[in-house]
Amino acid sequence: MQDTSLRVALLFGGQSGEHEVSVNSAKSVLQAIDRGKYGVETVWIAQNGRWYWGITPDQVLKQGVGASAPGEFGRDGVQVTLVHDPENPHFMALDRRELPNGGRVNLVFPVLHGPFGEDGTLQGLLEMANLPYVGSGVLGSALGMDKDRMKAVFAQAGLPLAHYLTFLRAEIRRDAEGCIHRIAENLGFPCFVKPANLGSSVGISKAHDNLELRRSLELAAIYDRKIVVEENIRGREIEVSVLGNDEARASLPGEILPAREFYDYEAKYQDSASRLLIPAPLSPALQADLQATAVKAFRAVDASGLGRVDFFVTADDKIVLNEINTMPGFTQISMYAKLWEATGIPYGELVDRLITLGLERFRDTRNRKIARV
Repeated sequence: MQDTSLRVALLFGGQSGEHEVSVNSAKSVLQAIDRGKYGVETVWIAQNGRWYWGITPDQVLKQGVGASAPGEFGRDGVQVTLVHDPENPHFMALDRRELPNGGRVNLVFPVLHGPFGEDGTLQGLLEMANLPYVGSGVLGSALGMDKDRMKAVFAQAGLPLAHYLTFLRAEIRRDAEGCIHRIAENLGFPCFVKPANLGSSVGISKAHDNLELRRSLELAAIYDRKIVVEENIRGREIEVSVLGNDEARASLPGEILPAREFYDYEAKYQDSASRLLIPAPLSPALQADLQATAVKAFRAVDASGLGRVDFFVTADDKIVLNEINTMPGFTQISMYAKLWEATGIPYGELVDRLITLGLERFRDTRNRKIARV
């Protein structure tokens, strides 16, 4: 009997510092996806950027995320590339061996975080190949990754933000003292220093004085050519998940109680003392305001499919929008999924809805003319 199920390529790993987060996210998706409804192929992107068909998240976790060659996985895995033929998009083995179904899939589920996965570059690749995929498109992904441009769009939409300044790496190296003076004068201490294009709090520091600020700027400049510095907001850390395309909806809000001074990479993924309160203890009016603002932020950057919107809520219940993540951590215990579970959508159903939304968005974006003929 011919397999008539919709074929999904689960794309995971990647070159960013969030490689391991991606592998764990993909493991959860692979465990939860309905195999009666979907045929699933796994494609792992090693940290050197090479793509391998047939290697599973469990194999990567067992071998170690630093693995970079199929030989390290025994006889499993074959290096592949994506063929950009809009009439016949497919994966092709570089050694010319035959892939299942000729390497053709109906949709790509890119469970990738950070640069070259969540920033619009991969999305552009899939658009050129004429392949449907889960999540935001090129613009939404790019704006969701670049904290400077994201904030500019949020400000233009009239959304509440903390004060911030943006610097180029060359500017910092040319006149570090001048940059430090501007930050101290306009934002004060403490302040947060962030690479503009990175996730999972990698490269982020909280600076309390000029010396820490200089070190923080130097650290952030390792990770990006553009650095965002934000004023410190004293408030509760609240997150809201968003699901949908044109008719997006927001989940119940959740609150983070970080084990460290701020919710850095270690507090997110390594320190079990960090706690999540779901739902967050909020008044009905404040909850509704957060949900409405989350959807506005989602629309402002032209996101689609999924997004997690992060806020601060001050002691007087003022909302400050921090950022949106267009491909947030996606394990079953990640905040994004747990918020939807509390709102009434279990993880397996969430995976199914995202695939449906990806196909819906593909049909909608292809329903246009891009030439006069």
